[in-house]
Amino acid sequence: MVPRQPRAWGFFGHRLINRLAVFTLPPEMIGFYKANINYLTDNATRPDQRRSVVAGEAARHFLDADVYGPNAIAQLPHNYADAVAQIGEDSLQRHGIVPWQVARMKYQLTEAFRTHDTDRILHLSADLGHYVADACVPLHTTRNYNGQLSGQRGIHGLWESRLPELLSANYDFFTGPAPYLDNPTKTIWQAVGRAHAAVDSVLCFEEELTASFPEDRKFGFEERGNQTVRTYSRDFSRAYHERLHGQVERQMRRAMQLVGAMWYTCWVDAGQPDLDTLPKSLSAEEKQRLMAEEKELQNAPHSSIAGHDE
Repeated sequence: MVPRQPRAWGFFGHRLINRLAVFTLPPEMIGFYKANINYLTDNATRPDQRRSVVAGEAARHFLDADVYGPNAIAQLPHNYADAVAQIGEDSLQRHGIVPWQVARMKYQLTEAFRTHDTDRILHLSADLGHYVADACVPLHTTRNYNGQLSGQRGIHGLWESRLPELLSANYDFFTGPAPYLDNPTKTIWQAVGRAHAAVDSVLCFEEELTASFPEDRKFGFEERGNQTVRTYSRDFSRAYHERLHGQVERQMRRAMQLVGAMWYTCWVDAGQPDLDTLPKSLSAEEKQRLMAEEKELQNAPHSSIAGHDE
């Protein structure tokens, strides 16, 4: 039996969010992004692959807001240097930096557009989409990220992997066009705050539902390739989805629009460069770099890193 590991949205969800975010873009951008949609889809999960081998990567995916008190989202400094001065680097790395990471990458992607650097535009767009999506996951905003503090271990994978994998074919992903963000930093903090406000319902509804499901109906076994995986049953998963009133669907839709909005805002802030003049694909050098990185990730010894890692 292979345990399901908690990773925000799972590989399926992250790839779907990046892919559909492309279709929120304006005509001036969508041609370039559609030409590279497979790259943006395939590399949506690369930050998760780096978690256990790249120093500091794990902290970029979450924020344990409840560690800092009930009003943390409103009170934490939005400037990372101010946060370091107030809280300390060690605490930030232990309890997550996802909103600060998104703000930092917003400026990096803007600069890549400004310098017409196709490789960096695509690399940063894929990574930024991942972190923005992570910020929309309720269980990425609490130290009880996998129900390990409340006897609900495994709920992380249920909410953000099992439900989308089973039910997303019937989700409504129409978001309308990506809006320009007047204050991207404020927007990502608001997204984290909205996700954090949903933590109680995520945990409470699962607990209530568990009380009405015998163990042999709550869990089942499925074949994944040549492995047998113990996972939440289809009946329990659908019942949980109904109890949440479409919460996962709404958060995925918000993530898609916000990813597109971040890409669009970076492009506008860079002066709206003509993307039709850029190469429509990665350079040979960037392809070689990606292949080398993939090989390094596959061969590197994996170690446990504190921070939403069980």
